[in-house]
Amino acid sequence: MTPPSNHSTGDNNSGPKARSAWAVTRSVWFAMFMREAIGRTMTDRMGWFWMIAEPMAFTLVMITMRSFIGGDRLIINAPFIPWMIVGLLGFFMVREGLMQGAGAINANKALFAYRQVQPVDGVLVRNFLDGLLRTLIFLLFMLGALLLGTDFRPDNGFQAISGWLSLWALGLGFSLVISVAGSLIPEIAKIVRMLSMPLLIMSGVIMPLNHLPHYLLEYLMLNPIVHGLEYTRHGFFEGYQVVHGTSMLYFWSWTLGMLALGLLMHVRFKERLKAQ
Repeated sequence: MTPPSNHSTGDNNSGPKARSAWAVTRSVWFAMFMREAIGRTMTDRMGWFWMIAEPMAFTLVMITMRSFIGGDRLIINAPFIPWMIVGLLGFFMVREGLMQGAGAINANKALFAYRQVQPVDGVLVRNFLDGLLRTLIFLLFMLGALLLGTDFRPDNGFQAISGWLSLWALGLGFSLVISVAGSLIPEIAKIVRMLSMPLLIMSGVIMPLNHLPHYLLEYLMLNPIVHGLEYTRHGFFEGYQVVHGTSMLYFWSWTLGMLALGLLMHVRFKERLKAQ
């Protein structure tokens, strides 16, 4: 009797190989990223214009205010306009996390019919796209300043970049939490939108906080956005005197806490978010 061959003659390996979970996740993120990018920039003919015009309009308004109150004299060792641009764009990075998170799940609800798509995917993709767009706008501002003869290059590039990425991480943490809380309790999303302007003022974006009384400053420093903005500004202007009490340890405690809480909420309420 002829012994059986060690080489299989069947077609066990003829079928397609199953993709790993990471490969499937990458495909989902790429498809959602392209969908979000096209929808954000191509659906509205003025989409690109408004992304650039909003920070420019804010900056022009602040420059006008400066001519009346002499705000530039309040900034120590930093030019007022670049100082304010860094603050505005850094704040917008965090604010977009708050605002986009409030609608990220509802905007992608139709995709939940595919079992590979999870509610957290839409939040992650939206924040990644927002980070890219805001970074591009920041680079355009820096290029425009250089063309106008203003040196807008950071004195400490590593600190400036790490500060910028830190603000994005904080915005992502807020987005993960708000995306779940705002979907389960719609009133929370409305409250978040109302807080945008007060946060702008309380984060030291418009005017420096160093000249405020201590009894006010100690409460404003509970806001983690202040710490991230001051750290980033110090990366651009090495001689800039940051607000007393600035601590990146405090900032990252907030950031890591919000990221962990947001991910846990997505795991806990995943099925409820899909069923809504």
